[in-house]
Amino acid sequence: MKRIQIIETAQRANQNVFVSGWVHSRRDHGKIIFIDLRDRSGLVQIVFIPNDKKTYFLANQLRPEWVIEIEGKVKTRPKGMKNPKIKTGKIEIDAKKLSILAKADVLPFEIDKDTKNINEELRMKYRYLDLRSSRMQKNLELRHKVIKYIRDFLTQKGFWEVETPILTKSTPEGARDYLVPSRQHPNSFYALPQSPQQYKQLLMVSSIEKYFQIARCFRDEDPRGDRQPEFTQLDIEMSFVSQEDILALIENLFISLIKEVFPEKKITQVPFFRLSYDDVMKKYKTDKPDLRKDKKNPDELAFAFVVNWPMFEKSKDGKHWDPHHHIFTSPKQEDIPLLDKNPSKVRSYQHDIVLNGYEIGGGSIRITDPFIQTKVLELVGLNKDEIQKRFGHLLKSFKYGIPPHGGIAPGIDRFLMILLNEPNIREVIAFPKTGDGQDLMMEAPSEIDKKQLKEISLKVLK
Repeated sequence: MKRIQIIETAQRANQNVFVSGWVHSRRDHGKIIFIDLRDRSGLVQIVFIPNDKKTYFLANQLRPEWVIEIEGKVKTRPKGMKNPKIKTGKIEIDAKKLSILAKADVLPFEIDKDTKNINEELRMKYRYLDLRSSRMQKNLELRHKVIKYIRDFLTQKGFWEVETPILTKSTPEGARDYLVPSRQHPNSFYALPQSPQQYKQLLMVSSIEKYFQIARCFRDEDPRGDRQPEFTQLDIEMSFVSQEDILALIENLFISLIKEVFPEKKITQVPFFRLSYDDVMKKYKTDKPDLRKDKKNPDELAFAFVVNWPMFEKSKDGKHWDPHHHIFTSPKQEDIPLLDKNPSKVRSYQHDIVLNGYEIGGGSIRITDPFIQTKVLELVGLNKDEIQKRFGHLLKSFKYGIPPHGGIAPGIDRFLMILLNEPNIREVIAFPKTGDGQDLMMEAPSEIDKKQLKEISLKVLK
């Protein structure tokens, strides 16, 4: 007999079925044993009676989270015994055969209830148990549905999904890079990408025109509730577009996604608010305002685009300029003369997308003129040798016919955190790091032995 998902048993009344899963809970009523069996699709009640001594003997040993197989007959529950809280609540399975596939130790915490209030370090140490809980299963399922919807939507719009390297070159893009030593090239290092920024621009030079990627990004910065050392973003780049083209694409994507995957959510305003940076800072004193009409309503979504950003702000040491977005953001055409005269007055084609008080993504129209790109790199404090060493490959590509282009990169983790009403992004990531950047389950980061260090020409200073 072929195994079926538990959810299918609701339509199999009076049929013999074969199901497998985990013992979710056990109840003994007199001599009758009731087991709630769980698989990914849901729960079903299994009934064991003493008549079948062999099966009943095995059933008497069952404990939470044991993995079992059941053969039995689906029966309609007696009147007054139905459970409207579960999708199989009108039926139960009379067990005829039981096989125990794996036993489980006593659990470090209960998973048949919401684990949100369990000590987080304990949850992270036993994340594979935490992920069995109903809420975490739902979060991962909805994450899958969101990413699938994005892929299908953009594919229908003519985009190609292109993977870009994880081992790349260290370049200054705001945060610290994670560095990876090279065994084959001693004293040289790769860096893990903070974003695929340069690669997606090089894809535009390559005439791809419409690119996207569900991209893994890495930044060596202190974690917080809406930030992780590694995270996932929807990376998009397009050629021959205006800023408004980019905003309209993302607006249409999010509106249709929410209608399909989160129909209970209500968007405050369509089209989304489009706000000027100066106006936002003056009115709300923040560049990521919460524009919900009722901030206590978790099903209200107030999207906004913030545009007309200043291109630079003065660095903390006052010696150079820091870009508001990044060093590849194009200045507004009419402000290009101010790069030499007064960089503080230069506005850019940066755009951020804000949702319920969080920045969930940002992007820009990119610089395509090598002269302007070099000028911006000089303003952020790089000399000509450093520019050539770090960005010579990109500037060289500009000489071979580069189209006007731009893009945006919404953060998938932060977006899901808001939609699922979770307090932090760790609740929507399968295997996140703790607040101090550790993976308690895998015990990472960890020391490596002397042989490995020698192979990559490194010594550890104690």
